[in-house]
Amino acid sequence: MRTMKAKLISFQRLGFLILVVGMALSACQPQPAPPPLTPTPSPSPTPAVSPTPLPERPAYNPGELVDYMAQTGDTLTNLAVRFNTSIAEIQEANPIIPSDATTLPPGLPLQIPIYYEPFWGTPFKMLPNSQFVNGPAQSDFNTQAFLSSHLGWLNSYEQYAGNKQRSGAEIVDYIASNFSISPRLLLAILEYQLGAVRDPVSPGALDLYPLGYEDREHKGLYLQLVWAANALNHGYYGWLTGRLDTLEFSDGTIENPDPWQNAASVALQYYFSLLFSPGQFHTAIAGEGGEQSFAQTYQDLFGDPWQTPSHIPGSLEQPEMRLPFEEGKTWAYTGGPHTGWGTGDPWAAIDFAPAGVSGCEKSNTWAVAVASGVVTRSETGIVELDLDGDGDPRTGWVIFYLHIASQDRARVGERLNVGDPLGHPSCEGGTSTGTHIHVARKYNGEWMPADGAVPLNLSGWVAHNGAQPYKGTLTRFTKTITSSEKSSPESQLTAGE
Repeated sequence: MRTMKAKLISFQRLGFLILVVGMALSACQPQPAPPPLTPTPSPSPTPAVSPTPLPERPAYNPGELVDYMAQTGDTLTNLAVRFNTSIAEIQEANPIIPSDATTLPPGLPLQIPIYYEPFWGTPFKMLPNSQFVNGPAQSDFNTQAFLSSHLGWLNSYEQYAGNKQRSGAEIVDYIASNFSISPRLLLAILEYQLGAVRDPVSPGALDLYPLGYEDREHKGLYLQLVWAANALNHGYYGWLTGRLDTLEFSDGTIENPDPWQNAASVALQYYFSLLFSPGQFHTAIAGEGGEQSFAQTYQDLFGDPWQTPSHIPGSLEQPEMRLPFEEGKTWAYTGGPHTGWGTGDPWAAIDFAPAGVSGCEKSNTWAVAVASGVVTRSETGIVELDLDGDGDPRTGWVIFYLHIASQDRARVGERLNVGDPLGHPSCEGGTSTGTHIHVARKYNGEWMPADGAVPLNLSGWVAHNGAQPYKGTLTRFTKTITSSEKSSPESQLTAGE
């Protein structure tokens, strides 16, 4: 087995190769009725978003090697799914890749054996991944200041959302924080569909289905935007993990995203496919720079998004983490990998409950810090622990805890050492049928799948997916336990044992 040092050396060599090549090149939801497209024209002309011709995709011969440049967050697993090939074939064609590679270095030139699938979509990329997540690229962005500098109706809008009255900017920031999606992206969607940033007159019916998703549980602008953020995450992480490879439209037609596509662009394609007819969809995702395209609207608001560096490096590794409960205490593994926030992808979280507690009983046992860090968020049910200690949850590793009781909950700004108590398990926050905690990881704003290239590892217990959300296992050496919502004895483990 290749050692960590050897792997890092290999990817250092890959980084040199990337530099040389770069110099050489010089460069379960119902289908709702489609809403009207109402993007607001830019007050001044802006450059087209696609100044260069898009590549054409021929019907490749089976197994033909095609050129590919690794993108942020790429792994051997998702490349194999996207190109309809296998990890073994990719490794054979690219022997420089270590056998235990995690994330691939952005910009790494590869050759991928491809097996053609019909109905490929556009190769035009709408948005880089770094501008999709609520990560480092958003650290200098102030939503309220941005809205105040424009004349749109969202600047004066208010709605009761998340248990309090919030302004339009506060709603955007609240959703951006919960789903870890860029506030710029949310604003661009609101502008594209509703003219929220630049049109002083609201489109009306904001208390119904302004984004076009007709569901009684998602009435009003806030809940419509919650649905939108959830759909975007499902598309983004579905593409990264290989669970999403086909878009289906309301007329029954399908389209497969181009294998060279990036996750942020596929997320937007997935979102628009849920709302629009095929004609409206292709207008929205077009790369010609027309006023009706989403990419042009985004560029009109925020400039060229492609100037942002990648946010997921090659050879990403999780820092050492321990189980999230006290030494000597026995808890049950009650939830295998499932969504970090919302529903569907990403399967970033797992659940634990103290043994012997039933229903939503109060528990005096402690959830603890899995690693040292500073608390950057503490509110109903939620504690976020920033491991790099800079106080910005959009950078570095962050641990997200849900269902932490209000009593004795760690406060914002507290610095905790590994194993320090941060609160008690409960049913507070989100949806819960019993006292427990929900634990997930983010890196530079991106939810990290519990079972992925960088698996969730707590005291040597490694998470693995089940056939469905909340199913799954934890494995340590030769021992495996299976998740159980009923806290069966077979699902229990003792910290420090």
